[in-house]
Amino acid sequence: MRLAAVRRLAYKAADTGLLSPYLAAGIRRVKGAKKLGMRLGNRLTVDEARSLWQLPNMHTVKGKRDRAILAVLLGCGLRRRELIDLSFDHIQRREDHWAIVDLVGKGGHIRTVPMPAWVKQTIDDWQAVAEITHAPHDLRRSCARLCHESGGELEQIQFLLGHVSVQTTEKYYVRKADMCSGWS
Repeated sequence: MRLAAVRRLAYKAADTGLLSPYLAAGIRRVKGAKKLGMRLGNRLTVDEARSLWQLPNMHTVKGKRDRAILAVLLGCGLRRRELIDLSFDHIQRREDHWAIVDLVGKGGHIRTVPMPAWVKQTIDDWQAVAEITHAPHDLRRSCARLCHESGGELEQIQFLLGHVSVQTTEKYYVRKADMCSGWS
């Protein structure tokens, strides 16, 4: 219970006669605990971090994806927004080490983040089984195609993806082979 609530309770108790006015006044004089610095959240121990990272099932595509996400967050210290905006193009080899380059972070600051080898290996494991080469854009194209195959209208898919041009939307779910055969 917060100190202000305790004080209000003491006043009401004194008003109704449940508490002596002398004791209520004493409660009023109690100072709150000083707040030193800022609370910066919780921290995991090495064992807790390892357990969290190993929690997803490494024998499923979803589990490998979840492990890759956790590896990037734990091993590279990215913010959630930075992770969401991350693409495979950001991951590059620099001076015999892997790094996330040209990452636009909070306040528009651009930085390069070193990537431990175990994080890169975890991403590679997921990428290999998921057969994803340019996520998240491959996932956007997959979404468009699945919506189309489920009977979604072209205008609905255009709105979903936020395209200005309907021709752009069509390119998202029309395969090259289909374009050559005249399918649209």
